[in-house]
Amino acid sequence: MKQVWDDGELAENWNLKADEEILFKGKSAHAQLGIALQLKHYQAYGRFPKKTSDFALQIIRHVSDQLGIVSEGISSYDWEARSARRHRQEILKFLDIRRITARDRQQLITWLCNDVFSEGTEPNEAFDQACSYLLDRKLQCPSTKELDRLIRSAHNRFLQSVHRDISARLSGATREAIEVSLADPDVPIGFNGLKADPGRVSLDNILRTCSQLRFIRSLRLSTATFGGVSAKFLKRLKQMASNDTAWDMKQRPIERRHSLCSIHYCFRGREITDGLIDLLLETIHKIDASAQRKVMKELMADFQKVYGKERLLFEIADAALTDPDGAVCDVVFPVANPEVLSNLVKEYKSSGPGYKKKVHTVLRASYGNHYRKMLPAILDVLEFRSNNAAHRPLLDALDWIKRMRADNRRFIQLDEGLPVDGVVPKKWHEVIIDHDATNGPRINRINYEICALQTLRERIRCKEIWVVGADRYRNPDEDLPGDFEDRRPDYYGLLDQPMDAGEFIARVKKDMDRTLFELNAGMPRNKKVSLRTNHKNRICLSPLEPQPEAQGIAPIKAELAKRWPMTGLLDVLKEADLRIGFSDLFQTSGNREILDRETIQRRLLLCLYAMGTNAGLKRISAGPHGVSYKELLHIRRRFIGKDALRNAIGQIANAVFAVRNPEIWGEGTTSCASDSKKFGAWDQNLMTEWHIRYGGRGVMIYWHVEKKSTCIYSQLKRCSSSEVASMIEGVLKHCTDMDVDRQYVDSHGQSEVAFAFCHMLGFDLLPRLKAISRQKLYLPDPGKRQNYGNLEPILTRPIDWRLIEQQYDEIVKFAAAMKLGTADPEAILRRFTRSNVQHPTYKALTELGKAIKTIFLARYLGSEELRREIHEGLNVVENWNSANSFIFFGKGGEVATNRLEEQELSVLSLHLLQICLVYVNTLMMQRVLADPSWSRTLTTEDRRAITPLIYGHINPYGIFDLDMSKRLDLDFKVLT
Repeated sequence: MKQVWDDGELAENWNLKADEEILFKGKSAHAQLGIALQLKHYQAYGRFPKKTSDFALQIIRHVSDQLGIVSEGISSYDWEARSARRHRQEILKFLDIRRITARDRQQLITWLCNDVFSEGTEPNEAFDQACSYLLDRKLQCPSTKELDRLIRSAHNRFLQSVHRDISARLSGATREAIEVSLADPDVPIGFNGLKADPGRVSLDNILRTCSQLRFIRSLRLSTATFGGVSAKFLKRLKQMASNDTAWDMKQRPIERRHSLCSIHYCFRGREITDGLIDLLLETIHKIDASAQRKVMKELMADFQKVYGKERLLFEIADAALTDPDGAVCDVVFPVANPEVLSNLVKEYKSSGPGYKKKVHTVLRASYGNHYRKMLPAILDVLEFRSNNAAHRPLLDALDWIKRMRADNRRFIQLDEGLPVDGVVPKKWHEVIIDHDATNGPRINRINYEICALQTLRERIRCKEIWVVGADRYRNPDEDLPGDFEDRRPDYYGLLDQPMDAGEFIARVKKDMDRTLFELNAGMPRNKKVSLRTNHKNRICLSPLEPQPEAQGIAPIKAELAKRWPMTGLLDVLKEADLRIGFSDLFQTSGNREILDRETIQRRLLLCLYAMGTNAGLKRISAGPHGVSYKELLHIRRRFIGKDALRNAIGQIANAVFAVRNPEIWGEGTTSCASDSKKFGAWDQNLMTEWHIRYGGRGVMIYWHVEKKSTCIYSQLKRCSSSEVASMIEGVLKHCTDMDVDRQYVDSHGQSEVAFAFCHMLGFDLLPRLKAISRQKLYLPDPGKRQNYGNLEPILTRPIDWRLIEQQYDEIVKFAAAMKLGTADPEAILRRFTRSNVQHPTYKALTELGKAIKTIFLARYLGSEELRREIHEGLNVVENWNSANSFIFFGKGGEVATNRLEEQELSVLSLHLLQICLVYVNTLMMQRVLADPSWSRTLTTEDRRAITPLIYGHINPYGIFDLDMSKRLDLDFKVLT
């Protein structure tokens, strides 16, 4: 049961009705409260509660107030006593609930198969639905054990029918190919080989991935093979197959084996297609970048870079004009000696046409001698398409290359109809097109292939070209709501935006005019901001003055260390689970659980600790708890998945919000800050990259942390990937009760497109801009420049509202796709990059983003409080980042795996472990501050600086012993 209810929900679900008073006549006060709680619980959930802790304190107080009795009286109500059982029978009679019969049980099983499990619902999720089904039909809910048995029976029946139907649709050739892959599982097309990630960029990995994709395509699997089974259920079956070894899979009944393998291979086909495209794009980039580095290294060895070229050229020109008849050695050399002039000539050659030709020569040698072998294999297994006719020449070029692979000619005449425009950039024409004296203009075939691949990379990255059978690189139209035209009012209502573009623009204009007017009026009194008229950096912003240091935090930390000295981090994880029960969210990917739940819980916590600290399962298995490495590995494979970890993190975050004392932490916040942190990682994979700022190979983890150090979302990302997409994804996809309406980011988490989408999605983007001194303010209308005289140095052109009006529908469509989750923000934002600057919606988004950014800048420059608020919010993320290395201490803090799935699980386990620390520290600090002698000492600065993310009293190392009977002394009184 959820712990936080608003007044409307309490009234709807927990208000007593007049006709229900008959149940309370002649009963004692505590009996009345017990009957009332059982009655309303049964009416809400279709089953009776088992103990007082099943109710939120809000509910107990709400019901007791209606009865006119004190809520503490419930503590004397015995839920298992004979009187409580009699009360339950009276409630059933009052509600006219009858006992369930054998026929009713069969009807329940049939309903579960046809209406519940067919939608992808898991057995543990079906319990509440089954209770509601019985309540609607006025049937008494059986015992928990019996209802679980009925649900499991229905699920097994449904599974058998699904596997039987899918297996029957497979051809004999497909079944035979599946058996071949299981017979030799470690070859590239074997069961284990197909699970492997593509690996790092290399020709061998490209050819291996192509062979895997050819094998999967030969199985001829499609959505029709699975006969309308829900995507959610198919995803669960795919996870079940992924967790199996080849030996496990071969032990399954033949129908189930063929069904699971076909589902697994169908999903893997999409993943392998995406991986192959990633390999292709990275290979094209690698060839080009390597050629440029090699040429630049050679050129830099021959000359020194010339600085101050404009001044030098001016002095040369001035000297030449002063003495036009003089000798060069007398006029020019005194200004610039021959060595400087030589370096100047070489530097020009290093960036002009000569440089381009040299780069292309090196690139051509690398591609022609090695990487060219990949092209036929890639064109055989990937089918490129576009929804834009402007890119037809590129598709024709790829078709020509595929069709003419047997033609060994080195040169192709231009008059043979080979597409040039749209394939070969104009800047490369003089390098690519060769003018033969005999046969006229011609193109070197290898050069042409290189240009086609480079253009293909640009178009795929902005999704102008898409690939059949891919997932991330699929048809971009599939990312958008298909019924937008039919349900336009619903989508506009989802975003809370007006359907009329004029009304929307009028709102934004009004906000721009108001904020610019307020900033203009306040500039004469704004001592922290000054504007320069004759400087490149026109905004001069004074640094924030340091706030008074909080003196009362150190004694509180010392008290924590005194009361709970060297508390084990494993004990923190255990305590959080015993209070919250998040381990119940980790269910087996198999058909049933053989181990008892206590054993599973114990091993789960050890696995999560091993992964969250990066110590590893083998290290943890060496502890005195008696759990072996193989037993932990079984739990890791069968129970721990990304979805379960995210749900657990959300449950812990909600528990933190529920347990907080507002007198200490303040009222609930709707502000969140996000930033990334680099972690070292193995590099035989496509996720790991060299970080251009921090140096070293690694990955980035992008955190979303609210103002009191509770992280609500985390993502694993590449070092070069957009932080804007990660920022939006975290706001939209976090699975907590928090509503984010203010998002703090640094410079890398913002862009003009980001401002536009954040406005459409209903939250404020508040960045701390590194380049604040070079920012400009846009005008709402051309004739209003004179209204903002104090801002003249930083004013620029008016917003082009016509573009926004023309593309308003498209902007709403893309924003709605993000909101509904039909596509990831990264997939949407990939279409709106500088490489796709001609996209009309991109132009409109940048104009809208400029308007919203202007509103933000006007507020930012005019309010020191806002600047301090953003700075404080981002400091919280930095504090969160500082704790990462304390917890993720194993293997030098490096993500020691090349498998993407394991990298993601490590990150999520770290997140879970760290948020458990925040939860337990919250309870510890509230325990200390419950003493008036401590709470009275807190100053305003102390309350501002207090944070639950401290770890001086925590020991993450040592002997890993898990004693489930030992609890931390937090004075947590459980109502029973």
